[in-house]
Amino acid sequence: MRERLIVAFVGLTTLVVALFGIPRAYTLADLVHQQEVRKIERSLDLIAVVVERHLAGGSEITAGLLEPMLHEAERLEYVAADLATVTAGAVGAPARSDIAVTRAVDGGGHLTLTRAGAWVERQISQAIFPLAALGLALLCLSAALGFLAARILARPFQDLAARATELGNGRFDVVVPRYRVPEAEQIGAALRESAARLDDLVTRERQFSANASHQLRTPLTALRLTLEDLTLWPQTAPEVATELRRTLGEIDRLNDALSEMLDLARGRAATSEEVRLADVLDAAVRRWDGQDHGRRVLPATTDPGDVTVPAGPVGQILDVLVANAYAHGAGDITVAGRDDGSHVTVRVSDAGPRPAGQDIFGRGVSRQGSRGAGIGLAVARDLAQSLGGRLTLGPEEHTTFTLRLPKRG
Repeated sequence: MRERLIVAFVGLTTLVVALFGIPRAYTLADLVHQQEVRKIERSLDLIAVVVERHLAGGSEITAGLLEPMLHEAERLEYVAADLATVTAGAVGAPARSDIAVTRAVDGGGHLTLTRAGAWVERQISQAIFPLAALGLALLCLSAALGFLAARILARPFQDLAARATELGNGRFDVVVPRYRVPEAEQIGAALRESAARLDDLVTRERQFSANASHQLRTPLTALRLTLEDLTLWPQTAPEVATELRRTLGEIDRLNDALSEMLDLARGRAATSEEVRLADVLDAAVRRWDGQDHGRRVLPATTDPGDVTVPAGPVGQILDVLVANAYAHGAGDITVAGRDDGSHVTVRVSDAGPRPAGQDIFGRGVSRQGSRGAGIGLAVARDLAQSLGGRLTLGPEEHTTFTLRLPKRG
């Protein structure tokens, strides 16, 4: 925008200077030329008077007589009645630009006064120089004014761009000031309205998430207490008690997941105990491989080392990815992790065909023929982002999800 305004200012000024300055320069050059002709005619008249007096007195016309009456770059030629020629002044080859004036002299003969064209052109250049300097000054002034106007006009839009960036980063309380430029004010009004609507929408979603989490915790607590009592009954068979205790662990995991989802809904980064990545992967493999889906969940042969990750959020992401592989993939599921120096990488893959694009991470997007609500992968992606990482779909032929997290202290 700045460049266009400056080009417009300078271009318009150049056009005005050209339309005014070029004809003015030609007119000024013609005027100077005419003035030089008149000067030569007046000088020749004076010289002719002197020559006529000398001729009337019987004196001889010599170059020494004529020389003092000439100016710089002038040449005078006297041709007597007997064709005798006397020349004085600058000597040089005649040029087409020279100005020559001839006048007859009483008593016979004539005088020819010539002024060099280079001298005349120099006088014309000196006359045109102020005009050219004025045009150049106008061009510089227009460029400066264009730059200043561009800064003034661009400032509201630059400010709007910064406000829009803040809004895109989740700052729904961003303050958009009023602008004097009508176009900028229209954009600002749209941003203010959008920010208010988004703030209201996010507030209602967070309130719903908080209320839902709170409402779910009460029956979960009651269910846990009931199952815990059942494990203590003498009538409960040992096998049933073992299964109940496993179920209690799953309820605890669900309760932790609700807490972390509530933190995520409130805009806080997910927090959880730091546990070795290898232990988190092993727990996920044991948790899912023990279920009767007709397919295996296998750990990778590589050892991720002693690197640690937040157990809760990473475990939830693994659950979403493995469940997605069970629902939409094929063959055995492989869970792997490794230490990449500054980052930790976790990969979940199966033998199913890779879905097209990254749209599967959108909310409400589910694969064709599935009954899901299409929010599992979206929630997993949000959890990864809350940890400062990212969840992506790899380019491999078979479905491979990659979780990349920054390594913690």
